[in-house]
Amino acid sequence: MDEAALERARKRISRAAEGRPEPADLAAALERSREQIEALAATAAELEAGIPVHVGDAVRDGLRAEVLPVGRHIAELRGLFNQAIRRLERIEGDLLAERKARVDDLALLVELVTSGWRGVDARLARLEDAHAALSASPTASSPAISPAVPVGEQDFPAHDSPMQGFPTLGRQADAIAERAVADEQAAAA
Repeated sequence: MDEAALERARKRISRAAEGRPEPADLAAALERSREQIEALAATAAELEAGIPVHVGDAVRDGLRAEVLPVGRHIAELRGLFNQAIRRLERIEGDLLAERKARVDDLALLVELVTSGWRGVDARLARLEDAHAALSASPTASSPAISPAVPVGEQDFPAHDSPMQGFPTLGRQADAIAERAVADEQAAAA
């Protein structure tokens, strides 16, 4: 082997040996590492014990900050719904009262129409009785039934009415009733 190559190998070995730490330095570094690992484990244990408490507090604070406004909104909505329900109940009550009033008005109208027809029926009954009395009377002085009001131009007033050309029934009915009363008075005398 070449002396120069051996010399170079020795220099490399000596340089490598110079960079190598001493066993005492290794033991001290190892001891420092163990202490730091123990400190890290203790800190991790403290964090592990404290994190659930802190997370719980953070969750409670977050919920309080977020849920309280939602609770207020829900209470406000509940109040608005209750107010709307009260208004709807009042409107329903007003509608029922209005409906009852309309039914009462209708009952009054029916009663008025019924009493009107009863009056017409009573008047017709009186006319029929008067006519029957005139027809049944054997007196010679009473002429045969003739119209109480002569039919002529005076019975047909000139106006634009749907009943134009017909005599008015009220005047004829009154005339028949007056004639029946007069005949009864004449018969009684």
